[in-house]
Amino acid sequence: MAEQPDTLHLPRSAPIEAYGNGGFRFAEMSHRGSLLCLPDAIWAWAVSDPSQIDRYSLARVFENANVIDTLLIGTGSGVWIAPAPLRNALRSAGVVLDTMQTGPAIRTYNVMIGERRRVAAALIAVP
Repeated sequence: MAEQPDTLHLPRSAPIEAYGNGGFRFAEMSHRGSLLCLPDAIWAWAVSDPSQIDRYSLARVFENANVIDTLLIGTGSGVWIAPAPLRNALRSAGVVLDTMQTGPAIRTYNVMIGERRRVAAALIAVP
């Protein structure tokens, strides 16, 4: 029986070493598709467009809000402004939201985990 995509993850955080061609390289591995990087794991993330980002797609972030201060959302190659209800829900959970294109989000994420900050990143893969 094949593993469910929901169970595929790296059980620790890691810097993102490269991105493009629809995926990412990290921890001497590669992944095709988007990623959800939490302080204790990196998960496959079934989002390919910012319009799919909502409370449901970020459920793991809300479940782990007690260990996350900042959520970076890498919106692919376009610009996206999070809807007010999502921003408000994250704020209520104690998580600061910052959205930007995926490249800058990766660079910011890598710096923040290097500083041992409590950061998560939701990264949409770019072609």
